[in-house]
Amino acid sequence: MLTISMDELVNAICLNMAMRKQVQPQDVEVELLWDEELGFSSKVTIHGRDQYLVEANMLEAVEQYVNQEYGHRVFRSDIQLHVEDEMWATVQLHQ
Repeated sequence: MLTISMDELVNAICLNMAMRKQVQPQDVEVELLWDEELGFSSKVTIHGRDQYLVEANMLEAVEQYVNQEYGHRVFRSDIQLHVEDEMWATVQLHQ
C-alpha cells in the first residue's frame, strides 16, 4: 500500500493539468475540496481562469503520478481518497 500525501495530491493534479493545458506546472494552482454531498473535487486555477475537477479527474492525476514518480502501473479502482484534517490517498499496489 502506498500513501500519497496532500502535497503529493496537489503535485499530481498540477502536473496533470499542466500537461493537459500545455503550461508549466508552476502556472497551476490547486485547492483540494471536499463536500459531504458532492464528495471530493478540486479547484484548479491557470492564468486566472478557474476550473473544477471531479473525483474521477483527481484519480486520473494520481494514477499518472504514481506511474511517473513511483514506477507502478495502477488503476483508478486501486486508489482511495481520504479526508480528515487533510486530504490524502491510498494506492493498492499489485506485484
